[in-house]
Amino acid sequence: MNFKNFKLDLNNKNKDLIPQVLTILLIILVVVYFSINAQNNMGNRGISFGFGFLSQESSFDITFSLIDFDGSDSYARAFLVGLLNTILVSVIGIFFATLLGVTVGIARLSQNYLIAKAATCYVEIFRNIPLILQIFFWYFAALRALPLTIDSINFYDISFLNVKGWYVPKFIWTNFSLFLYSLIAAFILIYFASKYARKQREEFGKQLPILYISFAILFSLPFLAFLIGGVSLSFQIPELNQLSKTIYVYRGGVSIIPELISLALALSMYTATFIAENVRAGILGVNKGQKEAAASIGLTKVQVLKLVVMPQALRIIIPPTTNQYLNLTKNSSLAAAIAYPDLVLVFAGTALMQTGRAIEIISITMLTYLTLSLSISVFMNWYNTKMAIKEK
Repeated sequence: MNFKNFKLDLNNKNKDLIPQVLTILLIILVVVYFSINAQNNMGNRGISFGFGFLSQESSFDITFSLIDFDGSDSYARAFLVGLLNTILVSVIGIFFATLLGVTVGIARLSQNYLIAKAATCYVEIFRNIPLILQIFFWYFAALRALPLTIDSINFYDISFLNVKGWYVPKFIWTNFSLFLYSLIAAFILIYFASKYARKQREEFGKQLPILYISFAILFSLPFLAFLIGGVSLSFQIPELNQLSKTIYVYRGGVSIIPELISLALALSMYTATFIAENVRAGILGVNKGQKEAAASIGLTKVQVLKLVVMPQALRIIIPPTTNQYLNLTKNSSLAAAIAYPDLVLVFAGTALMQTGRAIEIISITMLTYLTLSLSISVFMNWYNTKMAIKEK
C-alpha cells in the first residue's frame, strides 16, 4: 500500500470539505444572529413567542371546507381547512393543466393548419396575460354573468349552474371501504399487467392490447364489489328551495363555489400554456429519423407517438413541467384576491389578524408551502428516474 498516495488523497478530501463546513457554519451563524436579534426585539416590545395559540378557539367561520368547521374550532383546525383547500385547488389545477397542456402541445405540431394555429393562438394569448387578471376575468366577468338561482342553467335535472356556484349530486356510499380496496387492487393488477406487456413487447415483439386490458380490470373489480360485496351507491340531487318571496337556495348535493371554479380555471389554462411548450419541445427533440423508421415498419401515427416519440420526449418534458407544477401550487396563494379560503387567506390572513402572531403564522405558512413544493419535487424526480430510458 502506498501511504504517500493515501495521505495525498486524505489531504485532497479535507481541502474539499473545508469550504462546505465553512459554508454550513456561516449559515448557522446567520440564523442564530437573526433569531437572537428577533427574540430581543420581541422581548423589548413585550411580544411573546410560542405556538400555544393553535389550540385556542378561532371564532370565525370559513365559507368552503372539505371537513367540518365552525367558529368554536381551534386555529389548528382552521390551518388544516386552509391546507386542504390549497391542496384541492392545486391537484385540480395540475390535473387539468397537464391534460390541456399535452393536448395543446401535440396540437401545435399538427399538420392541420387550423388546429395548429388555434393551439398557437391559445398559447400566445393565455401565457402573456398576467395570472391575477385571468383570475379576475373568470370571477368578476365570466361567472358573474351567470343567471340567478331561480334561473339556473339546468343539466338534465341533476346539476345546476348559477352565479352562486355549481350544484352537483352528492355520492352516498354503502361499504365504501370495500369499493376503495377494489380500486387499489385494480391499479396494482394494471401495474403488473403493464410490466408484463412491456416485457413481451421488448423481448418478443408482441404488442398486447394493454389499454383494453387495463380498462377491463379497472371496471371488473369494482363491478364485482357492487355485485357480491354489498357495495351500493345512491345520489342526493340538489333541490331548489324558496326561503322567501325573492330568495331561493339549493339544498342537498355538493356546492362548488365560484371562487374555486374561477381559480381552478385560471390556474389550469395559464399553466397549460407552459406545459404545452414543454411537450412541443420534447417531441421536437426526438430525432425525425426514428419517427420515419417506426412508420416504415408499419406502426400507425398513434403507435409512433406512444411507443417511440413520447418515451424519449419525456426526458425533456418532465424537468420543466415539474417547475410548472411547483409554480401552480405557489400561485394558488393568489386565491386570497377573490376570497377563496386557502391557506394564505384563512391562516396567514384571518388567523394572523386575530392573534397578532405574525412570526409564528408566517413561519408555519412558509414551511407548509416549502413542504408541498419539496413533496412535488421528490415525486416528479422519482417519476423522471423511472421513465428514463435505460440501455440494456
